[in-house]
Amino acid sequence: MKRLVCLLVLAVLPQLAAALEFRSVKETGVALYEAPMLSAKKLFVVSRYYPVEVLSSQKDWERVRDATGGIAWIPAAALSKQRWLLVTADKAEVRSTASGVSSLVFTVPKDGVLELQDSPSAGWVKVRHRDGSLGYARITDLWGL
Repeated sequence: MKRLVCLLVLAVLPQLAAALEFRSVKETGVALYEAPMLSAKKLFVVSRYYPVEVLSSQKDWERVRDATGGIAWIPAAALSKQRWLLVTADKAEVRSTASGVSSLVFTVPKDGVLELQDSPSAGWVKVRHRDGSLGYARITDLWGL
C-alpha cells in the first residue's frame, strides 16, 4: 500500500510543479476576463506588477489565479516573466539580511509589490523595492512564490 501511495505521489508531482508558474502583469490597467476573448465579461482590472499564477494556456490567453483565489483569463501579451510578489500581511518588513534580528531596511504595506531577486531560502526571500532598495522579506508575508 505504501508503495502505491508513493507511486501516485511521484506521478502527480510534475503536474503540481507545472501549476506553480507565476507571472506578473506588465501593463497598467489590464482587465481579467470570464472567458478567453475580449468580448467576454470583464471581471476586474489589475495594475502593473500584479502577480498571478498561470493555470493553463489557450492560444493567446492565460487562465490565471490571483492571491484571493479568483480565477480569470488574461491576454498572454499582458504578462511578463519578471517576478513580482504581493504583500499579503498587514505589512512586510524588509531586513538587511535573512534574519528577524537584522536591521530593518524598509516596510511595504498590504497589497504592495516587491520584485523577486533570488529563490526563497530558510523562510526568507531577497526582494527589491521599485525604488531600488534591496533586502530580505519573510515568505509568509508574500504571495507569488
